[in-house]
Amino acid sequence: MSIQKPPSGTRGSRPAPGAVARVMTPLMTRIHRLTGNRFGGMDLVYLTTVGARSGQTRTVPLARFDDPAGGWNVVASAGGTATHPAWYHNLVAHPDQVWAEVAGTKQRVEVTQLAGAEREQAWARVVARAPRFNSYTAKTDRELPLLRLTPSSAGD
Repeated sequence: MSIQKPPSGTRGSRPAPGAVARVMTPLMTRIHRLTGNRFGGMDLVYLTTVGARSGQTRTVPLARFDDPAGGWNVVASAGGTATHPAWYHNLVAHPDQVWAEVAGTKQRVEVTQLAGAEREQAWARVVARAPRFNSYTAKTDRELPLLRLTPSSAGD
């Protein structure tokens, strides 16, 4: 399985400095877990990937949207930055080493990058539930990757 990464954009919002993310992500994850795995009215998935360069596992909380085909959709928006989020680079580098934790259950997932009509339908569902995602497309000229995470039959 491979995922074709679209190019980075030429404009977008400024990403948070790496040091801020390294401190805030674990703190926010603890808060999310204590408050029912929700943030800003959205349900969360804890996505674990393997670092593209480091080879170390990395976990990040992301908004998740139920996919009618099974599993969940996530958007590699990074708030509309010109560059893709680090977790997306990791996922592209190691698409066969991805886990999702939902409701306290962690499982290996298969990743599909959505395209065409399938992407358009999923995008409509995302912005219907979380209209702020539409503002991210206005901030950047890159295509925001939209992915389906499907529990794997291969197990852990």
